[in-house]
Amino acid sequence: MGHAVLLDAHALGIDISIHAATKYIGGHSDIMLGLTTGSYEALASTRDWCVRFGSTVAPDVCWLGLRGMRTLSVRLERHQASALRVARWLADQPQVERVLYPALPSDPDHALWRSQFSGACGLFSIELRRCDEATYAGFIESLTLFGLGASWGGFESLVMPAIPQARRSLQPQPDDGRLVRLHIGLEDPDDLIADLGAALRRL
Repeated sequence: MGHAVLLDAHALGIDISIHAATKYIGGHSDIMLGLTTGSYEALASTRDWCVRFGSTVAPDVCWLGLRGMRTLSVRLERHQASALRVARWLADQPQVERVLYPALPSDPDHALWRSQFSGACGLFSIELRRCDEATYAGFIESLTLFGLGASWGGFESLVMPAIPQARRSLQPQPDDGRLVRLHIGLEDPDDLIADLGAALRRL
């Protein structure tokens, strides 16, 4: 019987938990894998569906998933430590309106996070101070240690523009609420801070 890492969903009363194992569980950005966990009874219909429709995973992908699980806890410790360091630094920068990361005590949802989680991953967002589209794009494009991508959870740091307007009923004003999503990888956090600092100076 294994143990949960960062969040024990079933201890919170959740019957079935769904994971994008492509991300932190895989850890190396080289597999496509999903998984569900739950009791034998709770997963009865899921097993039946998989048998009927042939939804199975190739053996080599399972092996790569197991490889990632063997180092998951130590990788997450590094992701969290580096992310906290970078997030705290970003929170003090004048070009940053706010950092959206529940692991920070200043986050409005920190207490809720503390009540459910034992740690954090390397993913968070920042809201930049008011800037136009060209400046926003220039900030992201000037980063050299952050690859542009959305499949976070691997060893490398990633950046992507976060544009939530399509999911909001209240439209923000032009140039307000420029969000950037960052995944802090396993690189030296001092190097990542230097890269972000150079990009922020463009603002």
